[in-house]
Amino acid sequence: MSSADRLAEPHPVGRPDVHLARVAPGLAHAERHAGVLSAAERARMARFAVAADRDRYLTAHVALRILLGRRLGQRPEDVPITHAACAGCGGPHGRPVVPGNPVHFSLSHAGEFFVIAFSEHAAVGVDVERVPPSALPGALHPEEEAELALLAPADRPAAFARAWTRKEAVLKALGTGLQNDPTTLLVGTAPTPRAHPAWHLTPIPTPPTYAATRADPLHTEQSGSLRGPWHGA
Repeated sequence: MSSADRLAEPHPVGRPDVHLARVAPGLAHAERHAGVLSAAERARMARFAVAADRDRYLTAHVALRILLGRRLGQRPEDVPITHAACAGCGGPHGRPVVPGNPVHFSLSHAGEFFVIAFSEHAAVGVDVERVPPSALPGALHPEEEAELALLAPADRPAAFARAWTRKEAVLKALGTGLQNDPTTLLVGTAPTPRAHPAWHLTPIPTPPTYAATRADPLHTEQSGSLRGPWHGA
């Protein structure tokens, strides 16, 4: 086992292909092993003006490379990570991939936490967010907005965060960003996601001030389509 393999890393959360961790416990180790990052990753990290943003990026991406290397039987620094073609415009800025897709993965970080998800079968998306001070008006599906209106004001921010991470997780699996209008995807605000004809949405356990979701396509042949998985058509 190399020294990088002994790096403090996230532990599986409920299943072996979802890993959630706080940034701070792994930061010192990540700084010592920043050399596993690619030149492009190090350059991007250097552009962060805020130290906390740099620390999140460093710790999460070092952990990602270690976990990918372990799954692929490669040194973390040797794992080739590139970007798929965007499903919306075809540009080279889609979701991050290992060429040939021997494993699919998704990474998200916010505040004190980062989360990494893997899939052997199809594109996967994951998102973690801090619960905001208040719900953002007009950001959700009309039925979700109606659900929020029925809640006590103190419960609305957490419900909003649950819904938003579900939408972001789907967007990350698609690799389209906000080319898809989040208000058109109905996922619900309750602790249990609404059933969707194209996506299986799994809540990831977090502290109450955060929300996180994993998204997997129900039909693997749809995972690269812009319209089908979003609208269930």
